[in-house]
Amino acid sequence: MIIYNVTINVDDDSHFQWLEWMQNEHIPAMLSTGLFTGYRICRLLEVDDEGSTYSFQYSCNSLIEYNAYREKHAPRLQKEALDKFKDKFTAFRTLLEVVE
Repeated sequence: MIIYNVTINVDDDSHFQWLEWMQNEHIPAMLSTGLFTGYRICRLLEVDDEGSTYSFQYSCNSLIEYNAYREKHAPRLQKEALDKFKDKFTAFRTLLEVVE
């Protein structure tokens, strides 16, 4: 199993609007690609940065599905977030393989 992890820090002024958008629009759009089997939202508790930091973990069965997402869907979905929230958040992405 592959975990596509997106860690996002969002400023306090936009936090609640952004989280609602993530839960009601962005995550359903991610799942509607048919490439992810599930997701998890985690909030980081001990962070030195201002704002709120979350880890969004999307699971898929293989690198084939992940690469299909990156090629066919990622540019559009990431652009939607940037268009809506511009400079209100920062994000970095990591790819994990579940070993056990």
